Amino acid sequence: MRHRSTVNVILTTLFLTGCATQSSNNFQAFQADDLTAQIKSGLLVQKTNSFFVLNDSSSSMSKTYLNSADYSGTKLDVEKNLLNKFNKTIPAIPLSSGLRSFGMGPCTNWSDTKLIQPMQQYSVSGFESAITSLTCSSGGTPLAEAVTASKSDLANGSGNMALIVFSDGMDDVSPAAATQELVAQYGDKLCIYTVWVGNHQDEAGQANLQQIASLANCGFATDAAELSSASGMSEFVKKVFFKPGAPVQDCAVLDDDHDGVNNCKDKCPNTPKGAIVDKDGCWALHGVLFDFDSDRIKPVFDPLLKNASEVMSINPGLTVEIQGHTDSYGNDEYNQDLSERRANAVKNELIKKGIQGGRMTTIGFGESKPVETNETDEGRAYNRRVVFERTDK
Repeated sequence: MRHRSTVNVILTTLFLTGCATQSSNNFQAFQADDLTAQIKSGLLVQKTNSFFVLNDSSSSMSKTYLNSADYSGTKLDVEKNLLNKFNKTIPAIPLSSGLRSFGMGPCTNWSDTKLIQPMQQYSVSGFESAITSLTCSSGGTPLAEAVTASKSDLANGSGNMALIVFSDGMDDVSPAAATQELVAQYGDKLCIYTVWVGNHQDEAGQANLQQIASLANCGFATDAAELSSASGMSEFVKKVFFKPGAPVQDCAVLDDDHDGVNNCKDKCPNTPKGAIVDKDGCWALHGVLFDFDSDRIKPVFDPLLKNASEVMSINPGLTVEIQGHTDSYGNDEYNQDLSERRANAVKNELIKKGIQGGRMTTIGFGESKPVETNETDEGRAYNRRVVFERTDK
């Protein structure tokens, strides 16, 4: 008698939960869009640090998916294909992830919901293992219980979090109240995204999913058809994980101070208008400006000094520091004195050309700041220089 009662209980349970339908791990061929370039360029800025998936493994997902010719198989097979595409589209960014299924019966260990993968550091291979662990579908659709269970799952996440629900939405009990409690616990840190994987007769479930997505301060509802293509999935991934950013422009094509030297190479990025600059974008005079142990400027450099006086004249608010430099010949003390005398000589020459002395200060650096090697004649000539450093900015 006891044996017969036990059998009746088992049969009743199987009737209520439904027989388990096995799912395939044969995914569609899929070439994901590569979002790396958009991230590196600054067009995409990461906004989400953790995501957690609730996947419907109830018996309603064992029905054949009819809403698209792209898929053959059950609705659970479609969910897993979408999760596979989602996993392959996520770019290499730091994330935490996890996955929980919901249903009843053997596919959830005879519980309403089953934790497939707790929140952990995300990896493509690790999340793929979680997807392929969704082996079957059975029982009712206790999404409300799964949402409640996710309250503790998300506690192991960090930063801004996304809860992503894949389901046909044909719930046994409305998940709205459980969702409101979840949102109250996590507030603005939580966005909810729902993906409807249903047939035409499941449209009431689509409305249920739209409702719970609207309960959070951010997120949205979508469906399997929208995410099936590579472009559709990449748009979804971008909206879940990123916000628009300002593109980082190529410095090689920019010249902010309009001196003819692009920003990548410009070591003096604030050169005043009209200045003749060197290969580094600096307003400087290079070469043997002076004879040995002399502070008299050679006539050959008069055009460069004339340009300096013109620049000072057309920029009346401009003030400069005139910096003297030497090569490595001679001792440090001698070169320091020589650099100071030559900086002062350039200042005096500009005063003669009508520039007010109060707009100019001088300093000498001796041999301490070479810009080329001192091992060659050419390098030493380039190091013997006077540089104009603007001080009005």
